[in-house]
Amino acid sequence: MTITMTSLHLSFFPFIFLSPHLSLPRSLPTILSEFLDIWDVNMLRKPDEVNKRQHTTHLYATDNLIVRRGQEFQLKVTFDRPYKPSDDQFAVEFVIGGSPQFSKGTYIPVSVASDRQSPWAGRVVDSADNVVTVGITPAPDCIVGKWRTYVAVVTPYGIRRTRQDESRDVYILFNPWAAADSVFLDDGNEREECVLNEVGVIYHGAFDDVSERPWNFGQFDYGVLDACLFIMDKAAMPITNRGDPIKVARKASAMLNSRDDDGVLVGSWSGDYTYGVAPTSWTGSTEILLNYSSSKMPVCYAQCWVYAAVFNTFLRCLGIPARVVTNFFSSHDNDGNLKTDIILDENGRIDKQRTKDSIWNYHCWNECYMSRPDLPQGFGGWQAVDATPQETSDGMYRCGPASVQAIKHGQICFPFDAPFVFAEVNSDVVFYSRNPRDGTLEPVKVNSSHVGRMVVTKAPGQDTRRDITDQYKFPEGSPEERTVLEKAEEYGCQREKVTLPEADVELNMPLIEVRVGDDFELKLEFNNKSGQARTGEMYVSGNVVYYTGVTSSEFLFKTPKVTLDPMKAEKKVIQVRSQDYMRKLVEQANLHFIATGKVKETGQIVTAMRVVTLHNPKLSVQVSGLAKVSEEMFVTVEFTNPFKFNLEDVYIRVEGPGVMPPKYKHYSLILAGSSLNWTESFTPRREGPTKLMASLDCAALRQVYGQAQLTVKP
Repeated sequence: MTITMTSLHLSFFPFIFLSPHLSLPRSLPTILSEFLDIWDVNMLRKPDEVNKRQHTTHLYATDNLIVRRGQEFQLKVTFDRPYKPSDDQFAVEFVIGGSPQFSKGTYIPVSVASDRQSPWAGRVVDSADNVVTVGITPAPDCIVGKWRTYVAVVTPYGIRRTRQDESRDVYILFNPWAAADSVFLDDGNEREECVLNEVGVIYHGAFDDVSERPWNFGQFDYGVLDACLFIMDKAAMPITNRGDPIKVARKASAMLNSRDDDGVLVGSWSGDYTYGVAPTSWTGSTEILLNYSSSKMPVCYAQCWVYAAVFNTFLRCLGIPARVVTNFFSSHDNDGNLKTDIILDENGRIDKQRTKDSIWNYHCWNECYMSRPDLPQGFGGWQAVDATPQETSDGMYRCGPASVQAIKHGQICFPFDAPFVFAEVNSDVVFYSRNPRDGTLEPVKVNSSHVGRMVVTKAPGQDTRRDITDQYKFPEGSPEERTVLEKAEEYGCQREKVTLPEADVELNMPLIEVRVGDDFELKLEFNNKSGQARTGEMYVSGNVVYYTGVTSSEFLFKTPKVTLDPMKAEKKVIQVRSQDYMRKLVEQANLHFIATGKVKETGQIVTAMRVVTLHNPKLSVQVSGLAKVSEEMFVTVEFTNPFKFNLEDVYIRVEGPGVMPPKYKHYSLILAGSSLNWTESFTPRREGPTKLMASLDCAALRQVYGQAQLTVKP
């Protein structure tokens, strides 16, 4: 090992860090031979050695040592002779950033002597012959990132220090296992899921017809950790802020989108993805993050679930517990009034020119777990963060971290962006009747339970969903909910306070399950609760919509008349033909039906809304071969085009954490009724249960997925 020495005489700690590249003066080797010399530094960095196992970092695909702060790790130093504690002084130095300074916590000298204070704890674990095993415990609030490591020995003539060696670089991460770390999560099952699980489930569709798709977070894949650290470098985030999970999450929520900082992902809801990858085509985060870190350019394209999934990878990779959540019927409140306004004409028909607000069928964001010392006690724990660029916060497109507890209790005065998240789950849908003479608007119906209908996330250790709506709000109509809304109004959120008489005619559109390409019946169920006959003319509109609630095109408009006998129910059936909607579908395959009308006898407005999520065909994913580390295996993806039209420009992707890097294949044409069969080889690099995930994507057919489970043996 090459040793250098500074010309400055130092016999005390902490060291002043000088360049480790100064050469050894020629006149000193003889004099220095009697003093301690360093032959080797072993970082104990192999996956099966003590450090990675104890720090739960053995899954990371890197040769470097990865540890978690607030927890001891070990290294072995081999000297030229036995270490004498009474005579010899040495320290292990850790350096991060371009201008390391002791005062800023970017240069950390760790002494092993009990009578010397160090910012990080150090001790001699064992000393045998010439080998000393050193235990190092990074401070539980230290900077997270890649630290350079040196060993230095004090002599009467200066400090002898090892040269820089990249193999001795150590990554220090947040530690949700350490009680003193601000991201400590004491629920073991939740911690296992939200830090170590690589395979996620993204929920979409409608609240009463939930669809799901697998996602490879890939936080342990080769190069992903460096890509996550690069994101903070690209953001020019001060090194000294990188130990604070609040600042890291907030900075990353801005950097995961490209709107104002050349961040990771370019958002697009246009349907035209010619110059990139369609959001529905991605199967995991690895390809996106590696493309960004290698090209230094934003990756095309993303929508909310892609932002959330990649953000989840970033957080879990650095050791911050995180999960993806889906809010069904999510309001995008850009003016803070807690209302989504739908304008009707004097006949009860929607005025499409004047109705501008929309409600996302669903919206995905993230929650990360951390203490909030900047907030009153009780508002730590899960924090909502969102990388989808919707509104600016402090001048940048970002959102959070906002305390979920604060949102639930209406305490939306606290940072960051709590009013926006509060509105996403609490807005009212208000129907207004427009007076044709003077243009004034009169509220005629308020639906206070439509928005934030259900918030879900993946259950720990299972491929099932967990309803966490009660973590965001109290039950609709409960006394607690009313108190919360009053509290939110104190901070500027205003709701529609009009009290309307209860309508005596109810309208419901029941759930129906429909496959893409099917004809189906849309049912309108009326119930007359009065003792008198009721009549009215209905307006039923069917639209192809983006999942953001924005209408792409109308494909159906009917005006059925209805006559209801006293205290009777009646059904109206509307036929929906596939030929009317198929050519107009956009990527989410959502149809939105809204029925409105006015009861002739009372003037009351009746309304109902229904999102129909068209179910896509599935991919078949089959695995063959011996599931064993370093043994070649094969995956076969099969698909049959079930439609009467050809599929053009089709992409298939497949990947699996720990077993297969992302791969894709392009098919220019899949004829109607024909099948494809794609077989690809892969070689598992580590043991344990995992999944292979595949997607098929083209302009005419989005959201087609399949997966296969396997358990790799050592």
